Parts: sequence; structure tokens; C-alpha cells
Amino acid sequence: MLLNCALKIGAQVLILITLALSAYSARAADAVAPTAPATSNNTSEVLSGFNRDQDKPSAIVAIPDKKKRLVMFFMGVPLLIFILLTAALGIAMGMYGKPVYVPHMICAGLSVTLAMAHAVVGIVWFYPF
Repeated sequence: MLLNCALKIGAQVLILITLALSAYSARAADAVAPTAPATSNNTSEVLSGFNRDQDKPSAIVAIPDKKKRLVMFFMGVPLLIFILLTAALGIAMGMYGKPVYVPHMICAGLSVTLAMAHAVVGIVWFYPF
């Protein structure tokens, strides 16, 4: 019963994450405008493209801090849920002898994957402070 409830909650969390990320990526894809390829063979014109706009931050860093913190929060909540599920399944398996090894390992894998993604996003967005 606990296993079924945990799997249902995990499935719902994954569905919510997928929907949120697809909506976010659709909005992010609309914001990026395609650029026309350069047709000049002049070396100085080619090099001027590299020297232009060096002071402007990239599109990844230019996201407002409020949105960055919101994305980190939406990544952190499922991470905590997966960690708690992994611990609960591990306790159920170790102390009570329940056969929940596979769900325990799935939750552990998802926890580690989400933790690494959370760490990478946090370092990329917030390292320069």
C-alpha cells in the first residue's frame, strides 16, 4: 500500500515537472530570434562580430533572479521528495524486509540525477553572485 502510494506520488511529480519544463522551454524557445548567417568574407567584419557585445551577459545569465530562484525551488521540491521516498523505501526494505529494492533504486537514481542537475544549475546561475 505504501509502495503504491509512493509510486503514484512519484508519477504525479514527474508529470508536473515535465509539464512545467515543457511550458518553460516553449516560452524560452519563442524568446530566441534566429539570426541571419554572415555573408561577408572581409576578415575585419568577421572579427568585429566577436568583439561586439562582450559586455552584455549571455541569455542564460540574463534571466531575472526571481525566475532563477523559482526554477531552483521547483527542482528542489521534487529532489527532497525523491530523497525522502528513497529513505522510506530503504527503511522499509532494511528494517521490515519489504521487497522494494527496485523502487528504492529507481528513486535513488532519480534523486542523484536531480541533485546533479540542481547543483549544475545552481553553480552556473549563482556562482558569480
